[in-house]
Amino acid sequence: MLLTITMKGTHTQELGYLLHKNPYRAQCFDLGFGKSYVFYTEVSDSRTTAALLLELNPIDLARGKLGSKDGGLFDYVNDRPYVSSSFMSTAINRVFGTAMNGKCIKRQKLADSTLELDATVYNLPVRGDKDFVKEVFEPLGYNITMRASVLDEQFVQWGESCYIDLTISGKIKLSNLLNHLYVLIPVFDKHKHYYMSEDEIDKLLRHGEGWLNDHPKKNTIIRRYFDMKRSYANKAIARLLEEEAETEQQEEMTESIEPTKKHIPLNTQRMEAVRDAVLESGAVSILDIGCGEGKLTSILLRETQIKRITAADVSVSVLEKAKQKLNYDRMKPFMKDKLTLIQASLMYKDKRFEGFDAACVVEVIEHMDEARIPLFEKVLFATARPKTVILTTPNKEYNNNYTTLENGTLRHKDHRFEWTREQFKKWCEHICRDFGYTVKYMNIGESDEKLGTPTQGAVFTIETLNQIHTSKKGCLQNAYGNT
Repeated sequence: MLLTITMKGTHTQELGYLLHKNPYRAQCFDLGFGKSYVFYTEVSDSRTTAALLLELNPIDLARGKLGSKDGGLFDYVNDRPYVSSSFMSTAINRVFGTAMNGKCIKRQKLADSTLELDATVYNLPVRGDKDFVKEVFEPLGYNITMRASVLDEQFVQWGESCYIDLTISGKIKLSNLLNHLYVLIPVFDKHKHYYMSEDEIDKLLRHGEGWLNDHPKKNTIIRRYFDMKRSYANKAIARLLEEEAETEQQEEMTESIEPTKKHIPLNTQRMEAVRDAVLESGAVSILDIGCGEGKLTSILLRETQIKRITAADVSVSVLEKAKQKLNYDRMKPFMKDKLTLIQASLMYKDKRFEGFDAACVVEVIEHMDEARIPLFEKVLFATARPKTVILTTPNKEYNNNYTTLENGTLRHKDHRFEWTREQFKKWCEHICRDFGYTVKYMNIGESDEKLGTPTQGAVFTIETLNQIHTSKKGCLQNAYGNT
């Protein structure tokens, strides 16, 4: 079994610091079920590659029945010594455990940074389900390359092998990359080599923190991770839903603790500001992206100007809550005819996102990993391309007014980042420059003379047809590369 990790850019030798493995010395580790070796196949200023090689003894596997379920001939004739499986995940955890935790005393700033990384997993079992590979890795922001070989070169008619060499590439933290691999490699193999107890649920949720809950295939990932042990899978899914509910409650509580006395809650001011921007744009068809429990959708449904609303969220359970809070089953027919609820990911191009006058993205973007934002940009501004996009996000500077927050902490635990006013402005300018929109800014909530307002927003409007025609080629090349 072989895994390689490549860092590209500048000063890439520092991958050795991040992995805590010297690039100029090969190392061997005894893992009980075999030996693992760490060595570097290339080291330079611009590109460094570390390799993790796992060597298993087939006879030891048979004697110890590691990975065995069927007994008999299976113990001696199987793919366990070379296929990427839970053995590899265990090796990643044992050998690169400190890097998985995001710790690097000598280069902590680098460990906290998004890096240009490639990882290649050799002999990953897909068994005819190559589309599933994309469905699992693309929402995490990776570019995917798969290479398959024929089953037998002397019998080409037998077709391709069910194993692939998978390369995933992207700008991401090394710790996130390692945790993704740790969880997802066994998902494809569906064949754990050790006895699983309920402790495995804690292990999955720990390594899936910050990304698994938002993944559109999370239920499938969890079930396959537990090798179809339904009781463990159901418990893991239930705990994720509980954490999601706690996160929403924490966000509402944080924002309800106002630094100064206000007559109108911040969330109410935010929803009203977005509603006013929608009406001012003249939009009659609305896409509510990341609709949550439907607070904005409920407000817009009451407006006679609005003729069609599609509310989208990645979580099926959240959509069920939205239906309950919207009283969907008892909704008046004319309002029900306006409304469509869909489960969808913001990281995928989706035909259902197209054809709307306006899209609302209210307090959503800060829940994404920053490395995945370019995917979201392409989906919304290049493919769906509504005439108007109304987006809000917290103003990080204003957090100093919240006495319940420690200095430097984010507004609540599910936020991946929060932008200052200057950072938000630069991002908006990038959207206008690369996708052909103009922007007007919104300040929502009570204003602080030095720190601004608690919520910052932007109303993006598509340029006129003449302007679009002159910039269309550059816009599409920036969004997709040369086409």
